[in-house]
Amino acid sequence: MRTDKIKPIEKGLINVVIETPKESQNKFDYDMELGAFRLKKTLPMGTMFPFDFGFIPNTKAEDGDPVDVLVLMDQHAFPGCVVQCRLLGVLKAMQTEDDGKKERNDRLVAVANCSVLYADLKEVEDINKHMAQEIENFFIDYNKHEGRKFEPIKWSKADKAMKLIKKHMKNQ
Repeated sequence: MRTDKIKPIEKGLINVVIETPKESQNKFDYDMELGAFRLKKTLPMGTMFPFDFGFIPNTKAEDGDPVDVLVLMDQHAFPGCVVQCRLLGVLKAMQTEDDGKKERNDRLVAVANCSVLYADLKEVEDINKHMAQEIENFFIDYNKHEGRKFEPIKWSKADKAMKLIKKHMKNQ
């Protein structure tokens, strides 16, 4: 799979390449050199991804990886599926590595543009408060198992998320 041909933004929507499907206990990563997906790890028993998780192609975040996105949609997708999404917002967060190094590791949240179940969600504040808390808790727990500390700072709206994407786009 070649992601270099996929535009990050088209007609106000973002393109997300799904790496890990909803309800998966396996974490997959796209290997740019191989052009294929690798099994990165298996999460502890009882832990699974609450929604599809992927990245915006042709972006590079502070951690050196493409910008991450959690995608809300009616049914889970599969690794490599490209999903056009509407941004809802961003969970701004600080991550502390096990060596004490701190870096921003914001998590964007979007809705599949063809979703029926989540069609009414337009901004991050439209997300149920319990769902937002569960998303935060997932990332806190996920990072804890990796020996990192994930500290949510605040939720910001879709326009801030779009600025973040444009800031991290390659070949601007």
